[in-house]
Amino acid sequence: MIQKICILLLLFSFGKNQTISKKEYHYEYYANGTIKAEGWKSGNAKVDFWHFYYPNGKVSKQGHFNQNKKNGYWHFYSENSKLLKEGHFVNDKAEKWWIIYDIATQIIQKYQYKNNKREGYSLLYKNNTLFKAERYINDKKTGEWTDIFSFKRDNPNASL
Repeated sequence: MIQKICILLLLFSFGKNQTISKKEYHYEYYANGTIKAEGWKSGNAKVDFWHFYYPNGKVSKQGHFNQNKKNGYWHFYSENSKLLKEGHFVNDKAEKWWIIYDIATQIIQKYQYKNNKREGYSLLYKNNTLFKAERYINDKKTGEWTDIFSFKRDNPNASL
């Protein structure tokens, strides 16, 4: 009985001019019939988790959408399924830390984004060892360090 009342109250609260849009699982295909993408749609908008595929069937990227905009953590892969990069989007713009990998899936670079521009630190690696750090403000390099000790000395509050 309580469930029926809650459902009726929920429906009543939407009023005459509002509708509840339902989500449907959606597939997109290449011309040759192989799957190109799959995920949830609400109306015409991509929402929630989506997978995108190369023509060979391997995953090319995957992540969340909110009203056709990338939101949340995304992963990008090569055609042979190696992780290439990963990072966070907010309203289709790169934000926070991003990580770039080489073909052996070793980290080669970490960098910070704010509003789709480099903002903060960029860390470069060779053989999984940090060898250079850079600082960016509004997508412009404003500092560079070629050893971790001088970087830490000059940036004691840097969150890495």
